[in-house]
Amino acid sequence: MSISASTVKELRERTGAGMMDCKNALVETNGDVEKAIDLLREKGLSKAAKKAGRIASEGLVEAYIHGGRIGVLLEVNSETDFVAKNEEFKQFVKDMAMQIAASNPKYVSREEVSEEEIAREREVLTQQAINEGKPEHVAAKMVEGRIEKFFEQICLLDQNFIKDPDVKIKDLLNEKISKIGENIRIRRFVRFEVGEGIEKREENFAEEVAKQIGM
Repeated sequence: MSISASTVKELRERTGAGMMDCKNALVETNGDVEKAIDLLREKGLSKAAKKAGRIASEGLVEAYIHGGRIGVLLEVNSETDFVAKNEEFKQFVKDMAMQIAASNPKYVSREEVSEEEIAREREVLTQQAINEGKPEHVAAKMVEGRIEKFFEQICLLDQNFIKDPDVKIKDLLNEKISKIGENIRIRRFVRFEVGEGIEKREENFAEEVAKQIGM
């Protein structure tokens, strides 16, 4: 099948993958860009898995302040100082700091969530389903689906990327690992908000951050 240069260019711009990787993915998917994106992500995940065991002790600490009201300190690790100076790596770190400011996760990954917290949430969700009058087998499925939503709310890697809601942070991370060629680890973060813990008017900070970056 003949693949146009413009289609290859579009796929490359959307995924950051190499030109030949994009062309091969389009050939395999008969020119379907969306399927080619999925295929490249699958391959990216495979490449990233091979690098996951490598020690990543270099990297950057990023400080992001939003409007003088929200502050984020974030550490993202790479294997080498060379990659830590890479512009694409730097932009990824900035994007993650902005993501944390906008979406307010509590943890980097679901592995950090304690069994006690998960059990407590599951109990609340189960009672909600019972109160809604759902049969037991339906309630069980509902709870599992809502537990996934719970992880999406509190775990950075499970969240949708604010710049592209169709992409999960964990998929974006794996794409960067595949493209840059080193293990990259979002290690830890802290988020501060003025007046945190004090009753105040609710505001949509995700919307504010989106406006700031011109979305």
